[in-house]
Amino acid sequence: MAAVLACGPGSVLSHRNAAAHLSLLPYSGPRIHVTAVAAGSRPGIVVHRVEQLREDDRTMLEGIEVTSVARTLLDIAPLVRPDQLGRAIEAAERQGTFDLRAIERVMRPGRPGSAALRRALLRYHDPGFTRSEFERRFARLCRESDVPPPAMNTWIGDQEVDAAWEDAKVAVLLDSWEFHRTRAAFEDDRGRQAALQLRGYRVLPITDRRLVDDPAAVMDAVRALLRA
Repeated sequence: MAAVLACGPGSVLSHRNAAAHLSLLPYSGPRIHVTAVAAGSRPGIVVHRVEQLREDDRTMLEGIEVTSVARTLLDIAPLVRPDQLGRAIEAAERQGTFDLRAIERVMRPGRPGSAALRRALLRYHDPGFTRSEFERRFARLCRESDVPPPAMNTWIGDQEVDAAWEDAKVAVLLDSWEFHRTRAAFEDDRGRQAALQLRGYRVLPITDRRLVDDPAAVMDAVRALLRA
C-alpha cells in the first residue's frame, strides 16, 4: 500500500506483486512493482509507466489498488515460466475470477506478454471447449489426476456429449441439478444414455455435487472404465 501511495493517484500494484496479492502466484522478491501514469522513479519500487490505465484494468483488494486478474496475467506472462503462468491461470479459474473475454481484450498484437499468454491459454484449455465451470472443473480434474484428456462437448452420432474418450468408448454425462430438474430433462438424459449404450459406449453420469464432494472416487470410476 505504501508503494502504491508513493507513486501518486491512479497507481496500482502490478506484475509479480499483483499476482501474489491476488493469490495467483507467490512472490517474495525484494522490489515492489507498481504501474503508474505519471510517477517517476522511487527507491525500492519498480515503476512501470503507462499512458493510461483503463478502469477495467484495475480492481481493489484489501484496500490496495491492484491490476485486474486479466491485466496481471498479461503483465506476468513474459516474466514467468510457462508452467508458472499455467498455475496462475488455474488459480484464477479455481477462485472464479477467470474471465476469458477480459483476457482477450487485454491481449493485442505486439503487446508484451500477449503471445506468451495466448500460448498458455491454448495449453491450459487443450481439453476442448467448455461451457460451464462444472465442465471446466471436470476437465481440470482429469488433467491433475493424469487421466487422458477427454474430448469436451463432442458429437457422437446426432447428440452432443459432455466428455468422451472415443477410442475407449467411454462417455461422461455431467448432471447439474440446475439444468436437470424437470421431467423433460430427466427423460432426455435417459434417452441420451440409451443412445450412447446402443453405440457401444459405457456411460458414466456424474453430478456436480459428487464432483466437488468426492473427486477421487469420480476419477477412480473414470480410470476403471478406461481400463475395462
